[in-house]
Amino acid sequence: MKKIISVIIRYIPRKYLQRFSHFIARIVGLFYRGDNVECVVCGSHYKKFLPYGRIKTRENALCPNCLSLERHRLMWLYLKEHSSFFANPAKVLHIAPEYCFISRFSKLKNLDYYSADLESPLARVKLDVQEIPFEENTFDIIFCNHTMEHVNDDVRALQELYRVLKPGGWGIIISPINIKRAVTYEDSSITSPSEREKHFGQSDHVREYGLDYPERLKEGGFEVEVIDLIATMPDEKVKRYGLLTYDEITAEDVIYKVLKPQH
Repeated sequence: MKKIISVIIRYIPRKYLQRFSHFIARIVGLFYRGDNVECVVCGSHYKKFLPYGRIKTRENALCPNCLSLERHRLMWLYLKEHSSFFANPAKVLHIAPEYCFISRFSKLKNLDYYSADLESPLARVKLDVQEIPFEENTFDIIFCNHTMEHVNDDVRALQELYRVLKPGGWGIIISPINIKRAVTYEDSSITSPSEREKHFGQSDHVREYGLDYPERLKEGGFEVEVIDLIATMPDEKVKRYGLLTYDEITAEDVIYKVLKPQH
């Protein structure tokens, strides 16, 4: 199963995976029925989640029903338990929207929800995050996860997100981070997919972020709050929801919340 999933996500374009992968995952999920883990996004229960990963496959990662990963379940917990996202009116821009969130966010009556992507067939708006076609101060909330490592000019993209966010607005911008790197590694001369995979961990990545990632977000103009939600949770809850812990080389156990000051 690990090898099959690795090959599928490495070699089948994301735009096709978003259309068809949930059908296959749900069928496979029939063999994972149980009650050891629980997806907080869709409420499904399993013996364990499916493995997931392009090169290094993680066990107990992917929900067969809604395709949530560890970072998605962590984000859902934050939004549900530590924000007013599900209650207060808000205009939301969601870049590279995840399958597990799109339909659920779209149905929330308190939101004016814009999903946006350069390629995804599921997105409401087609756009390049480096040139966002909205006026400044348009959105109350922005989400942009696992995108900046693909963007040639990530600072420009961050500045664009800052521009369209209203003063007092907030967002979540999460990227894969190598906790063994103090400083982000990038080299614009590395252009071949095989070399990018070797240097940055994935064939379509143009950099590998290090522990300076919050400083990178600040270059876009944002104030940054790093929220260690898992540190406040009992171990059994972390295990129950299939969340990552910080000993993973690609740290996704914290929420990177960005804010645009009122002034």
